[in-house]
Amino acid sequence: MPLFPINLAPLGIRLEAERGASLETLLAPHGVEFPCGGAGICRGCRVRVVEGALAATPEMREIFTPAELADGWRLACTARVEGPLTLEIAQWTTPVLTDETRCPFEPQEGFAIAIDLGTTTLGVQLVDLATGDVVAVRTGLNPQTVHGADVMSRIQFALEGGAGRLASLIREALGNLIAALPRRQEVRSVLLAGNTVMHHFFCGLDVEPLAHVPFETPHGEERRMSPRELGWDLPGDTVVRFLPCLGGFVGSDILAGILATGIGDRDDLAALIDLGTNGEIVVGNGQRLLCASTAAGPAFEAGRIRMGMRAAEGAITHVAVRGGALECRVMGDVPARGVCGSGLVDAAAAGLALGAILPNGRLAAGAREFPLQHPVALTQADIRELQLAKAAIAAGLRILLDRSNSTAAGLTAVHLAGAFGNYVNVESARRIGLLAAGPARVLPAGNTALRGVRMALLAPARSEPAMAAIRARTEHVPLASDPAFQDVFVDSMSFEIA
Repeated sequence: MPLFPINLAPLGIRLEAERGASLETLLAPHGVEFPCGGAGICRGCRVRVVEGALAATPEMREIFTPAELADGWRLACTARVEGPLTLEIAQWTTPVLTDETRCPFEPQEGFAIAIDLGTTTLGVQLVDLATGDVVAVRTGLNPQTVHGADVMSRIQFALEGGAGRLASLIREALGNLIAALPRRQEVRSVLLAGNTVMHHFFCGLDVEPLAHVPFETPHGEERRMSPRELGWDLPGDTVVRFLPCLGGFVGSDILAGILATGIGDRDDLAALIDLGTNGEIVVGNGQRLLCASTAAGPAFEAGRIRMGMRAAEGAITHVAVRGGALECRVMGDVPARGVCGSGLVDAAAAGLALGAILPNGRLAAGAREFPLQHPVALTQADIRELQLAKAAIAAGLRILLDRSNSTAAGLTAVHLAGAFGNYVNVESARRIGLLAAGPARVLPAGNTALRGVRMALLAPARSEPAMAAIRARTEHVPLASDPAFQDVFVDSMSFEIA
């Protein structure tokens, strides 16, 4: 059977595929995501046909307008190769947030590898244990996204028989990143952190307890594996450890984040918030730490947003009101293709300022869309997704503050972890009611998971007791069973100034 060329523009990647091959299988390794797990009910895996032809399926006709179909837009999850193709997928290429902040270290021999296993992105660092230097960094996208952008979609896939597939995907992807590192034959240890679901998938553990209330698992302890088990090209005596979880959906990425930000050493009250697909929140100090997770959904990463995309070329990253009109900043100084998470929050705040979006989240005057920069606009459904996400985070934070006998005014610092927290406009986040703390107290913290893992590798004599102490005084609060959560969540839906 002949092979047809498949060109991915403007990445310069050329693939080959037989007639009838699934685009889902072809494109997933190159950054195209499938937020609904390939069900054909969202626009997350959209690609544009530049040259060649792809038939429009019934699912595509439901998702796209006739004009969009005529412009070449298709869903990769339901498309199959019919002949030579050139596809535009540049909106899914994205830098991955890493962290190379200098950390205290205890001189040791050899090298180690620090890994942040995220739901969406992967970060791998080679660390010189003798000097504390980050020698090399490799990043990539989590290939599990082909089975859904959020953890619940992947859990469902695992329960339907896909657990082994999810484990092999992530082990192979990390193995490839490790194989691209220099001096890997001198590596003595590998340390990973990630949320609870990533921990379970990587370690081959049962995720069934995480599929239903109370969302607790008996499998959250530290796990050790060998390079041979994982198929990694590392010395046979290399120790591979995955840090333990804190409870429920609060994983070792948050344990590492607490270590990195130092909130577990403070006398005053502080918070750590990771605004990802699964929002995780910690409130506390050196005496007591409360943690919780809340299903914020992927809106902060522009998932389930009609024209949502990552912070990459063509993304509207910031929106402001100038002279009574919108002013949009587009990454790469190119025509707008979509809007990323930080742009979405800015757009909602700007819409409120202009009166185009009402405090209850409705579009004013019966409008069907809120135009940003042609052809990008927000729909009523997009705004609703943002409301649900921000209400989940705001309600979770309020519950933890209530249990700490405090309010947002009592927080001396709020550390925002992750890529979204690093780039979001704090004033816009406050304007839509996402953050209640004053802007001077909100601190973008970067990739605290990766920094915390590196700290644990470089200074084990200090970090190991510190992490044990953090776990001992951390209480997991299951929000799903909290009698007040639903009322607080509904109360947090409004776009009111906090």
